[in-house]
Amino acid sequence: MDLPNQTQLAHGFKALHEAHGVFVIPNPWDAGSAKMLASLGYQALATTSAGYAFSQARPDGGLSLNDTLENVRAIVAASPLPVAVDLENGFADAPQACAQAILAASEAGAVGGSIEDATGRAGDPIYPFDLAVQRIEACVAAARSLPFPFLLTARAENFLHGRPDLDDTIRRLQAFAEAGADVLYAPGLRTPQEVLAVVRAVAPKPVNVLMSGALKLSVTQLAEMGVKRISVGSSMALAAYGAFMAAAREIQEHGTFTYTDRCLPYAQANQLFKG
Repeated sequence: MDLPNQTQLAHGFKALHEAHGVFVIPNPWDAGSAKMLASLGYQALATTSAGYAFSQARPDGGLSLNDTLENVRAIVAASPLPVAVDLENGFADAPQACAQAILAASEAGAVGGSIEDATGRAGDPIYPFDLAVQRIEACVAAARSLPFPFLLTARAENFLHGRPDLDDTIRRLQAFAEAGADVLYAPGLRTPQEVLAVVRAVAPKPVNVLMSGALKLSVTQLAEMGVKRISVGSSMALAAYGAFMAAAREIQEHGTFTYTDRCLPYAQANQLFKG
């Protein structure tokens, strides 16, 4: 991507976070899903590491940085929208190595990215507090070194790893905010009260909320709580895979093809991908 176009997208993405109200940033898992989402009028996209991993017959966490960047380049090329990247834990433990993922994502055409405090190790799933903060500090420095506003989202992963400690989650998010993170994100929050507590604790920094799993709130409800950005994680990919599996089971178990009544029309899909 040429720098003037990337700079324009970056400023547009930043403006979305500064404007009044909430916006939804859906999560495509490949170039085709990105193009479909862009056609529906969304204003920005964020990749899903799990969704892309599943499409490559791998589990969540089974991607390399190079795999992620390859997918980013394809999505950026397929869509005119700003793209933020799920960079997992930066694919490294050390702060400076983690920060290199930010620079690599920007080179691939992204204008934002998220870094989580999860280690990827089952026995020790969350980085110690001080190291988690140092990693965000290094990523902020990398983002600020770029010639356009690359928005860094800092993720506190306690709730996704069996540690539903709201106090520690808020402590981490506040420290990430003080370190310079642009957006704060605690995936896996379970109740409206937890969402509201996070929003209030890091205000006026924008908060991303994951609308997937047990938490079922509307865009209007989240807007009233002061949430700035709503993502859906791998849920759209799982919805597509769920429909695919249901269709395959219907054929295998019943010998019928009623699933074709629910398909996207061929002509519509073909026309979309011609554009």
